[in-house]
Amino acid sequence: MNNQLKSYAIIALMSSGVTLGAYSLFNLDSNSGISDAPSAFTTSVSNQNVPGNPGEFTYAAEKTTPAVVHIKTKMETRQRQQQFSSPFDDFFGFGDPFGGGGRRQQQQPQEASGSGVIISADGYIVTNNHVVAEAAEVTVILNDKREYKAKVISTDPSSDLAVIQIKETNLPFLTFGDSDALRVGEWVLAVGNPFNLESTVTAGIVSAKGRQNIIDRDSPDVNPLESFIQTDAAVNPGNSGGALVNLKGELIGINTAIYSRTGQFAGYSFAVPVSIVKKVSGDLIKYGNVQRGFLGVQISEVNAKLADEKDLKTSAGVYVGGFSENSAAKDAGIKINDVIVKIDGVETKSSAKLMEIVSRKRPGEAIQVTVNRDGATKEFKVTLKNKDGNTEIVKGDNSPESAKSEFLGAKFASLTPAEMKKFGVSSGVKIAEVLPDGRLEMYGLAKGSVITKINDKVINSPKEAVEALESRKGRIKLEGVDVDGSRFIYVL
Repeated sequence: MNNQLKSYAIIALMSSGVTLGAYSLFNLDSNSGISDAPSAFTTSVSNQNVPGNPGEFTYAAEKTTPAVVHIKTKMETRQRQQQFSSPFDDFFGFGDPFGGGGRRQQQQPQEASGSGVIISADGYIVTNNHVVAEAAEVTVILNDKREYKAKVISTDPSSDLAVIQIKETNLPFLTFGDSDALRVGEWVLAVGNPFNLESTVTAGIVSAKGRQNIIDRDSPDVNPLESFIQTDAAVNPGNSGGALVNLKGELIGINTAIYSRTGQFAGYSFAVPVSIVKKVSGDLIKYGNVQRGFLGVQISEVNAKLADEKDLKTSAGVYVGGFSENSAAKDAGIKINDVIVKIDGVETKSSAKLMEIVSRKRPGEAIQVTVNRDGATKEFKVTLKNKDGNTEIVKGDNSPESAKSEFLGAKFASLTPAEMKKFGVSSGVKIAEVLPDGRLEMYGLAKGSVITKINDKVINSPKEAVEALESRKGRIKLEGVDVDGSRFIYVL
């Protein structure tokens, strides 16, 4: 995708149904965070034939629409300056609240609208991160008009996916299809709530697969994971988080972005493939964040110019140009100038395909990497590592191991071994979030700081921290390490 196309690819708030894949893909056990209620995680992909004639869409539409929800959000209102109005304002339903460049935002409720897909009978819903990321309040409206307040379980900016939940039972949900088996030219339906028009279904074909460099991300901390399905099914503002389904009514993608010069549909839309949705949503529910395995390689796609410059013996694949610290690939024996041609037997002719396959794995899992080295094919078993260079599972800030303190106005999370080493501590909890108007905000303690003791008692978990604060009498003494490494003691 060239830079001109990227500049016009806009995240459009959309809606539709999503489904999560087979139970065995996640190794989810009874402690996964998902109840015993039927869900996409425990329901196998169907092998049924499509009723009716080719191009008949009624079966898929009728199966999908009950599982697609309308999401409305309210944003926190803040006084702030902005030099330019945002090109995304119209997609969030804000209009131009700044009235032009440099004006101060008015303190009035800001509302946005998107879509989501029910993935379990007890209320788990998949949507886009950009639909709920900044929301102070999330409301879900079902296809039958029932309305609920929703809890944000966790979000993943890298894939632009999120999971929310409502308290209800016996809800309809979608099953996952197979986005790997999806073919260019195949019919698909997009289901969502564009322009607040509920339960809208549009049809198109798969135009391309593995599209990347589609969206400009604002945050330097976000490492985009993009391998989009491109379709010509019409999607518009309000469709974000909605379902892209095949003619069986199985989820094969989450609608996320459109190509547009005007902010409205101009011929192409892009969806996160369900192969990524399965992994991300499962991890968000079970761990509170996404457990990503890393090869630890610097890569670029092989083309004629690169093949000539490096004297490569193949014209297709992903070139290894360097390694990160503690690289899993390097430890396994892969070398610079190798060309990765397959992972687990699947051809990797593009960087997007390679990243998509690896993104389905967790740290500690092994993959079979096939490389072309000077014309010879070699196989390597690579045990993937996490971003800290080890194979441990790292719980997220929203995992069951995290906890919230109303007294301090903060959320706590467990420390990883790498964080303990960084701060020079053997125990403690990380401040995962500082809430507005809380005591920690007033004292200036920042997100990322570590509390090691409360009232001289060593703290080993978020639960212990909250229990110590809830049982407080009189003053509270906090000891720990600030984000810059300096030690602190506060008495509140």
